[in-house]
Parts: sequence; C-alpha cells; structure tokens
Amino acid sequence: MDRGPVEKDPEEWATGDEPMTAPQESYLRTLAREAGRDVPEGLSKAEASKLIDELQDQSSRLSENG
Repeated sequence: MDRGPVEKDPEEWATGDEPMTAPQESYLRTLAREAGRDVPEGLSKAEASKLIDELQDQSSRLSENG
C-alpha cells in the first residue's frame, strides 16, 4: 500500500535551523494577515514551517476549499 511521501518533522531537517526562505516568508505573511496574526522576526525554516501548518489549520479560505 502506497502512503505517499513520508514527511519529516521540521525539527529533523538538516537545514531547519537556516533562515526561512523568501517563499516561506511570503506565504507565511499572507496566512498571518488573513488570521490577524503577526509573523515573528528571524524565524528558521523549521519554525516557519510549523507556523505555516498552524495558520493553514486556522485559515477559513483553505478550509473552505479543502
């Protein structure tokens, strides 16, 4: 049975402690604006990924389409 790609916990990423990427920051700012939240400065890739997951769960736009 194929379960698709295995997701690795962001804490286990080899580059997780590097600064978040420009695409992560852009998407994160969009989600945060929709949720009425602020984006902390200086997030790592792993921290940004976790916050993106959290904000996606709260996004009414994504839950309506999902």
